[in-house]
Amino acid sequence: MAASSDPWIKEYNEAVKIADDINGMISERISLPASGPETQRHASAIRRKITILGTRLDGLQSLMSRPTGKPLTEKEMNRRKDMVANLRSKANQMASAFNMSNFANRNSLLGPETKADAMSRTVGLDNSGLVGLQRQIMKEQDEGLEKLEETVISTKHIALAVNEELDLHTRLIDDLDQHVEVTDSRLRRVQKNLAILNKRTKGGCSCMCMLLAVIGIVVLVVAIYLLIKYL
Repeated sequence: MAASSDPWIKEYNEAVKIADDINGMISERISLPASGPETQRHASAIRRKITILGTRLDGLQSLMSRPTGKPLTEKEMNRRKDMVANLRSKANQMASAFNMSNFANRNSLLGPETKADAMSRTVGLDNSGLVGLQRQIMKEQDEGLEKLEETVISTKHIALAVNEELDLHTRLIDDLDQHVEVTDSRLRRVQKNLAILNKRTKGGCSCMCMLLAVIGIVVLVVAIYLLIKYL
């Protein structure tokens, strides 16, 4: 490996250290609850670290295109390219585990950013400049998270309003069902009373007919008796 004074080596060692920190933070997630504010903050911190690692890798890629000091041999250049590719592959795997699906294309939280755009931001920057760029990216991500939080809160309020509206409609439907049941019960009661009344009416009519028949027979007997008596 080249001398430790090589800026590229220093930058690569920093990137490896960040990758190790991310692995440690991922291991710490096991002791955290499955969900909750603390877990969300921890996941956000890991995503930021992954983004910083991506910026470091872009810086390493940029430094290889403009080496300082002694020119690199083709073998050393290829070796460094492999080192960056391996570290980027690990970063992509960690990003994929946290649903940072656009990380491989270097998409920021505020919107898509191509790899060429990301690398262009690191051109001409020294270590101090890269740190400043990382802070700027973190600031942009914070602003993006704030906007995302506002959107989530607004969506939550809309969902609550829709839920209240659905509850109201459900109560109205329940009340309507109750009224229908009460009306149906009353209707059945009325039909039963009508049937009883109809039955009684038929029974009363039969009694009246029998009474009239008896009266008729009595009148007929009296009439015959009178005819026989006076004739």
